[in-house]
Amino acid sequence: MTRRVVVTGLGMATPLGTGVEKNWEAACAGKSGIGPITKFDSSSFSARIAGEVSDFRSEDFVDKQQIRRFDIFIHYAVASARMAMEDSGLKITPSNAHRVGSITGSGLGGLAMLLHNHKVLLEKGPRRISPFFIPGIIANMAPGQIAIEFGAKGPNISIETACAASCHAVGEAFRMIREGISDAIIAGGAEAVVNPLSLGGFCSMRALSTRNDEPEKASRPFDLDRDGFVMGEGAGMLILEELDQALERGTNIYAEVVGYGLSGDAYHVSAPDPEGEGAINCMKMAIDYAGLRPDQIDYINAHGTSTKLNDLSENKAIKAVFGEHAYKLAISSTKSMTGHLLGGAGGVEAIFAALTIKRGIIPPTINYETLDPECDLDYVPNVARQAKVETAMSNSFGFGGTNACLILKAFEA
Repeated sequence: MTRRVVVTGLGMATPLGTGVEKNWEAACAGKSGIGPITKFDSSSFSARIAGEVSDFRSEDFVDKQQIRRFDIFIHYAVASARMAMEDSGLKITPSNAHRVGSITGSGLGGLAMLLHNHKVLLEKGPRRISPFFIPGIIANMAPGQIAIEFGAKGPNISIETACAASCHAVGEAFRMIREGISDAIIAGGAEAVVNPLSLGGFCSMRALSTRNDEPEKASRPFDLDRDGFVMGEGAGMLILEELDQALERGTNIYAEVVGYGLSGDAYHVSAPDPEGEGAINCMKMAIDYAGLRPDQIDYINAHGTSTKLNDLSENKAIKAVFGEHAYKLAISSTKSMTGHLLGGAGGVEAIFAALTIKRGIIPPTINYETLDPECDLDYVPNVARQAKVETAMSNSFGFGGTNACLILKAFEA
């Protein structure tokens, strides 16, 4: 018998704020978390805006001795996991520790700490490099540190599939619980690369919006005047559990995870397949996995990066998968408010999808002002919408043509 998997805990820190309720209220109000970069002098860069987590205090979540030992992306991951665990009420004990896992995604890992130690090397020599440098930056230290914090001795995996990483992490956690490998998994992702090196790299690719004078309006998925994505940082973590265990604990259930798809474009290092073939295959796989028909999907939290190529490709893929139903779907990109959290995006957006189902409100795509004739679907423009959403899809696509898709459904006993 196939085991059912439900979401019982949520935790997040994004440019909209630290904590699930702050994020949800801001998203439903259509607020932007984008502003001028404050972490460093960005005046020489073509893009000078980003989504920073301005209200986050590491000391509120991480032991003081540990703060300097780990890159900030690990702080975000541990903090979000702590919030999700408290929300869920899940207790890890010696008797169940080996049945609880930790799986996270990150695209680039600890670049800030890497840059700092490189500077130390050049200015002070190799003997002054921190002994915590290597464990402090590697991507798998996020699930590792989460496991250490909470005593989770089950599967411990870090997934690095660019901007699809944390969607893959949630999907793989779903699959492991469904197949009986684990009973509960802390899953999601984190990213913190608002620094000169990554900003410069994306500027060189001409991937970022340069709407520096209007940062709140810079991320505008599917809008005709979109000119690139806006970097964001933060984390989103979910507690996934086997249904019977969750029911026995009497915990709150946000949604049931029912579908997961993954595919590759095999097309280009950074551009999506212009016809959306990989995204099409990914969404179809998730729908088939869930045992649903396309017309049973009510809402899509789109990848929707605000780049010319991605939005057009995703729009084509949605039309190919859903046919006439594509025009009945509600679609929104919460990246219009958070910016693009890269490897952390999928975890955050899975949370928004779960809350949309649980609370009956669809977050908007803000800054949607001018219709793109090639992107002509219902993007829930500018204002949140009350609606009964039974089934939601969340898309994440990354460099190298890697694709991930989750389907969540309203829980029914």
